[in-house]
Amino acid sequence: MQEVVGSTPILSTTKPLLGAFFMQYIVYIIYSESMNKYYKGSCEDFSIRLAQHNAGRNKSTKPGIPWVLKHSELFNSLKEARAREAHIKKMKSRKYIETLILSNQ
Repeated sequence: MQEVVGSTPILSTTKPLLGAFFMQYIVYIIYSESMNKYYKGSCEDFSIRLAQHNAGRNKSTKPGIPWVLKHSELFNSLKEARAREAHIKKMKSRKYIETLILSNQ
């Protein structure tokens, strides 16, 4: 972006507004067809996180490449997202996970 000489912009013309939005955190369930397995996690930027899973950067998910998103939930805080992730993991139930997935279709 080019700045106009002599102008005095109220807002920066080169930096994004950090206060213009709030961060959201995602709890996600991804699935590997080759392993017939679900993986549960949470993060701030899901597109980066899924790319990491599919690039083999995680020991636990490397054998299951490719992973596909099956379910997601958005939260306003990391604390809320981690609590929901812990709850889903605590259920230790494939049936519970598949019920979550079907409820969003």
